[in-house]
This record gives sequence, structure tokens and C-alpha cells, in this order.
Amino acid sequence: MAEARNNSIDERSTNSSLLTDAHPQRGVIVDIGTGDGHFVYTAARQNPDKFYIGIDANPSALEKISEKIYRKPKKGGAPNALFIQAAVEDLPSELDGVADEVHVHFPWGSLLQVVASGNQGILHGLHRICSEDALLEVIIGSDPDRDRSELERLAVPLLTKDYLANVLIPAYTSAGFQVTEYGLLQPSEWPPLQTSWAKRLKGGSDRALVFVIARAAKTPAAL
Repeated sequence: MAEARNNSIDERSTNSSLLTDAHPQRGVIVDIGTGDGHFVYTAARQNPDKFYIGIDANPSALEKISEKIYRKPKKGGAPNALFIQAAVEDLPSELDGVADEVHVHFPWGSLLQVVASGNQGILHGLHRICSEDALLEVIIGSDPDRDRSELERLAVPLLTKDYLANVLIPAYTSAGFQVTEYGLLQPSEWPPLQTSWAKRLKGGSDRALVFVIARAAKTPAAL
């Protein structure tokens, strides 16, 4: 059974995610909604035996860092990183069954709406790119007051413990994910996530961090 917890996380992975399970020494890590690509670039540099793929529908923020990865490693290059322009609604079929880890860090706009509502089409798409027993990590930073107008526009529900337990977790389960942990953390409890948005959001308000950690444990039912 998934565990809803509200305490800080002591053990952190080498790429500064929330995942506490042992990571494979090698593998393919996919970051959906990668933004400026900082998470992918930093993690790729720290873990040369893994391959990182950053995906975003808007490539403009990736211009600088996407050029950086092609440099020689001694000059800041990351030959084990790749960036792809694609929407979460239309992930390339070439990624089917490829990912050993899938991350969705601090989504906004339509990406926030679908992962926070448990949209079955999108969750099935995330499951499609997962290898057997792949890890999924979804991290949402929300402030019900500051973000009120945008959350209402997107029809994103209030992410309470009850909502997570009774609505969101069952939705992830229906899409073929076995949720192992989920919960809420206050800013003082956040681990040092290596994303630009994490740094901005943590210091800017009292927004809580909502997280879901799961495994692609079974074949989801057909849509």
C-alpha cells in the first residue's frame, strides 16, 4: 500500500530527486517538461553511465544548454544527454519502453493540469515509455493563494491529502503504476532538487511540495 507521509526525506539519490529506492547503475532517465534543461544537464554530468533525455513542448528555454551538451566533456559537454521537442500528449513512439526513470518536476500549464488531475490518456502515455518496473516521480509545487487564478483556469483541484489518497493515487494505479509513496512537504522539508524552478519556488512563498513516487508495475487497461 502506498504511504502518505508528511516528513522530510533523509536519503536522496545522486541526481537529487525524491526517489529513495536504489537506482540502477545504468539506465535511461526521461525528464518531461524539462524547462531550461538544468536538471538533465546537471544529472548527466554527475552520472556519466546513465543517459538523460529532456522533453519539452517549448524549446526556447533550452537554446543555451542544448548547445552546451555538444562540447567536449572537459569543457562542460554531456554526451549522455539529449533534448527533444515534444508535447506530453504526443511522446515519440521511439521512446516506447525505453525509460528506466520518468520525472515530471514542477509542471505548469497543461502539463500541471493533466498530472494533477490524473488524466488517463497522459498517464497511459507515460506508462508507454516506461521499461518494466521503471520509476515514476511527479513533483508539484503549488500555492493555493498565489496560484489561485491559474489553478482555477486549469481546473486543477486543491491537492489535499484526501484528494491524493481518494482520487489521484487511484488514477495512477488505473494507468498501470504502483504508487509506493506520496505526500506533501513544506518548503523547509524540501530536498535540494537540481532544477531552476525548485530554487525559485522554494524561496518565493509558502507553497507545499506534492509528490508521487511509483513504479510501472503492470500493463494498464486499454483506453
